[in-house]
Amino acid sequence: MLENIDPNTMMRIKKWGFLLFWLAVLPVLPLAAYMGRESGTQDYWAWLIYFTVFGIVPVLDYIVGKDPSNPDEHTDVPAMTRERLYRVFPFILGSVWLAVLYFAGHIFATNDYSLLGQAGWILSIGTLGGAIGIVLAHELVHKDAKIESGFGGLLLASVCYAGFKVEHIRGHHVFVATPNDGASAKFNQSVWHFLPRALAHNFLTAWQLEAQRLKRQGKHPVSVHNELIWWYAISGLFALSFFLLWGWQGAVFFLLVGLVAGSTLEVINYVEHYGLHRRILDNGKYERVTPAHSWNSNYFLTNLALFQLQRHSDHHAYGKRRYQVLRHYEDSPQLPGGYAAMYVLALIPPLWKKVMNPRVEAYYQGEMDQLFRERPRINNIVA
Repeated sequence: MLENIDPNTMMRIKKWGFLLFWLAVLPVLPLAAYMGRESGTQDYWAWLIYFTVFGIVPVLDYIVGKDPSNPDEHTDVPAMTRERLYRVFPFILGSVWLAVLYFAGHIFATNDYSLLGQAGWILSIGTLGGAIGIVLAHELVHKDAKIESGFGGLLLASVCYAGFKVEHIRGHHVFVATPNDGASAKFNQSVWHFLPRALAHNFLTAWQLEAQRLKRQGKHPVSVHNELIWWYAISGLFALSFFLLWGWQGAVFFLLVGLVAGSTLEVINYVEHYGLHRRILDNGKYERVTPAHSWNSNYFLTNLALFQLQRHSDHHAYGKRRYQVLRHYEDSPQLPGGYAAMYVLALIPPLWKKVMNPRVEAYYQGEMDQLFRERPRINNIVA
């Protein structure tokens, strides 16, 4: 559908599309919140956002098609990187997320939901927490500017996933596609085996990495210098505010939304790196990270929705590169669908393996011994 559009025209459309996509989708939120109150069907409407994200968006992704634009490395990338407007969008949408979180707490406490409706509302808002809150935080914590990194930390604190700020940068990006990385799924591993381990890994490894950093500086890990203590304290303040506004029910809602948001992120991690690995070189170390170590997807709508997180190959090759200039690599391993579709597929392991295992095997044709053999943990990981 989009293949005949001039790439330069598409880049101009995308300039505002990152913000306008969510401003077009978020009106579904009050619809899901208020519809059905008079008829007693509010329990079903509570699932509308979840159904929209994982039912409607995957279909629209296939209908709309792939993004034909790819910024030129030498002309477009420098110019677009300097444009301040792109830096404003995450702050606008991140602020919208914080407002959505409190609005959702009010609805949870005041709507007459049964357990079915409560589950639907928690899953819906937690999904938004992952798709908006954590995705924006992911973009921001990679940046050097304190205001960007700090706002990214605040967004992570709003979903109780502050460990990501430390573990993702100092852990995942260093050890991706090796056994040292708990966020890289092994070949033939199901998402249900991967998910609890990834959640635990994120939390524990973040504390270990922060403790190591402070010890190198001669500071005690349990001190005001530990940024995780501050971020989790802010999460505690969020929880306290929900308790003061809506009692224990509000606090439980906040914590469960955070659990769903973190789980959504880790399922996407599963999708992004499933079965891919860095080759072991002759010197016994792993090769450096390249675009070959992440699954790439270039579906237009989900690119807008996730600030081009789907162009994950470029992101891992150039971690500080801003979302607007991430490039598509056709020669990287390619997912057969957008992230929304792949998320649903991942939840059904037999279907996931039927679709993805042949792709992994085809990508590593001729070196399957590396794919199946037990791979060592290496501390000095690159040549």
